[in-house]
Amino acid sequence: MNGQRDHGGGIDAAALRFGGSRADWLDLSTGINPHPYPIPEIAADWWQALPDAAGQQALLDAARAFWKPPAGADVLAAPGVSILIAMIPRLAACGPVCIPGPTYNEHAAAFATEGWQVKTDGSADAQVVVHPNNPDGRIWLADHVLENHVSLTIIDESFCDVCPEQSLLALADRPGVVVLKGLGKFWGLAGLRLGFAIAKPATLDRLGAMMGPWAVSGPAQHVGAVALSDPAWAAQTRARLSQDADRLDKILTQSGAKSPRGTSLFRLYDVEDAKAWQDRLARHMIWSRIFPWSPQALRLGLPGAEADWQRLEQALGTTDG
Repeated sequence: MNGQRDHGGGIDAAALRFGGSRADWLDLSTGINPHPYPIPEIAADWWQALPDAAGQQALLDAARAFWKPPAGADVLAAPGVSILIAMIPRLAACGPVCIPGPTYNEHAAAFATEGWQVKTDGSADAQVVVHPNNPDGRIWLADHVLENHVSLTIIDESFCDVCPEQSLLALADRPGVVVLKGLGKFWGLAGLRLGFAIAKPATLDRLGAMMGPWAVSGPAQHVGAVALSDPAWAAQTRARLSQDADRLDKILTQSGAKSPRGTSLFRLYDVEDAKAWQDRLARHMIWSRIFPWSPQALRLGLPGAEADWQRLEQALGTTDG
């Protein structure tokens, strides 16, 4: 565990190196839906008043109706999944935690900060599975998760709304299991900072006490409640994302990339030299994602507008990678 924490984004740094302003760049380095849920009208009093109990209740009711947690589990709203990731290691005494990689690196960083020993396999007191995994899209089976006898299990389903039939939410009523959800990826509302923990009520009580009052803003409560009450948008979005992921695979494989995998929000490819591919795309002001653990792994999110797709095709047509 080298402590390095790389993420998508970094457009400002890319612009300094390759030119242009932020507005000139097409950012494909994240796995955020480029067609976000349409923000409903937000009344002025949502901004002026402290979040109230009615708004929070409406949000939680919508979350329960959308995700349908098991009867023994409940839902806690938070200002983003990241704060939950940071707090969860405090739920148990420090020891070894198993986090199979490569995966989203904030989990390992959070456990290490709290004094846990992070490992990628073997026996442990806690475990983290990102489901489906970021960046390779690995799907975990419930039996595989349960075969590890640990006191704390985190199942990060930040990308699972693209494939709800694969969800492991049925495990959320088991002691020590916490399932994480959010509106940042599938819903395309990363700036809203709205996440959820689903677990036994006693576990959520502890997490809620760590956050303190008014953790979720009134506008976030309102937007989240509306979005989670719109299953038709979710179904249409899943279909569109699947088509767009197939389109991206076709473009990349025709350009020489291999082994497409991931989710319908991001695709991971094997290329001969990922840094060279990133640089070539960057010369066209298109930003991609590479990783410190593999010189061949290249990840791309989905373009949004048709002009963005054409821009990517043109850029790849000028590469020799």
